Amino acid sequence: MKWDAIISGLPATEPDETRHPVHRAYYRTLFLSDLHLGTRAFQAEALLDFLKHNDADTIYLVGDIVDFWRVQRSPYWPQSHNDVVQKLLRKVRKGARIIYVPGNHDEALRAYCGTHFGGIELHRDFIHTTADGRRFLVIHGDEFDVVVRYAQWLAFLGDRSYEFLLWCNHPLNWARKRLGFGYWSLSAFLKHQVKQAVNFMGEFEQALKEEAERFEVDGIICGHIHHAANHKSGNIHYVNCGDWVESCTAIAEDHDGQLHLISWPQAREAVAIEAKATTNANASLAPTMTDNNTKHQNSETGGVIG
Repeated sequence: MKWDAIISGLPATEPDETRHPVHRAYYRTLFLSDLHLGTRAFQAEALLDFLKHNDADTIYLVGDIVDFWRVQRSPYWPQSHNDVVQKLLRKVRKGARIIYVPGNHDEALRAYCGTHFGGIELHRDFIHTTADGRRFLVIHGDEFDVVVRYAQWLAFLGDRSYEFLLWCNHPLNWARKRLGFGYWSLSAFLKHQVKQAVNFMGEFEQALKEEAERFEVDGIICGHIHHAANHKSGNIHYVNCGDWVESCTAIAEDHDGQLHLISWPQAREAVAIEAKATTNANASLAPTMTDNNTKHQNSETGGVIG
């Protein structure tokens, strides 16, 4: 399944949101990585909800957006995945700039770097300059994963095991939801408990920092390891976008150039609480406004009704 084929097969429009206006946060830049479109693990509904509530002048797709590894062996492309692609294309049509930096799961697209698909720019890597003048290298990061680079058969084997853990998340969270608990990722929990995985993430971060120093930039923004981060160590600011199969995280740059890590499951709860508070406030104001209108009408008629 090719990227241009995916785009050409999409409907021209998507469901109209104007009838149901929502509160939107508007950023200078958003960074998303590791969506893994084309897999059952991709949390499409969560990302659609995120994109409905968050907008930006520029959106970076930092690799592993379409998972060609799994699409080729077991295609899975429901309507919700079409909706995500259409949502992104709609943002382009509305004036947003979208820059796509392919990763290892969508490395077939690296052959097209320097071109555009549906208005989306493809680049091997990119230098992003924040509003406060700092320069960040944007790269997926698989080049610094020794397993992916030198033993791809082992990467495929690990990918199958990881896929099984992600599958386990679905029945587990179905049961948790029935019991009144929130979302929890078994695969993320196990990954952070295994010492080798923790060591790998530390080594990966160090390798990316050294690459940033080689490019003489202030920081690096990447993905690949499904572990969100946003911190400065020494002279280098290390940022990892996380993923949309486990943690549902993104990086947002505000209009002052500051970078923020958004964990959407937690942020969504805050949005829901704010929306509920606004609804309740509007409801409490409605009787007051009605009373004021009645009093105004009475004063115009000398207080005589009927």
